[in-house]
Amino acid sequence: MDDVAHVYTHTHRVRYRECDPMSVVYHTHYVDYFEMARTEAMRDLGLAYRTLEDDGIIMPVINVSVQYHAPAYYDDLLAIEAHFGQMPTVRVPIDYVVKRSDDDRRIASGHTDLCFMDADTRRPIRLPDRVHRAFASVLPT
Repeated sequence: MDDVAHVYTHTHRVRYRECDPMSVVYHTHYVDYFEMARTEAMRDLGLAYRTLEDDGIIMPVINVSVQYHAPAYYDDLLAIEAHFGQMPTVRVPIDYVVKRSDDDRRIASGHTDLCFMDADTRRPIRLPDRVHRAFASVLPT
């Protein structure tokens, strides 16, 4: 991951319903954790998804990958990092790292690509100006 990345960290306590019968987090929940982190990271930049949608902009996930390094368990407090390493264009690439909040070892890592789209036409669009301004405040241009 890029050293000049903007990193946002979201904390989440593993709920019982997220675990399998062995008290291990079920693998698909990591994609939900990525969504939590990126949604709050965007909100922290002043870009709540709701306001983007109100402006006719949607951001579907067009690619996702997850690598599992170690298990997380019921009641663990996780730190989910969303790394924005470059200025978005039509796509928004985001890397993720999931750790226990009191430990530096990786539990999972991953990547998503989102795409800016016009909600009416469902066609890709270039980075909206206000999104550019928000990211320019934390990333080199």
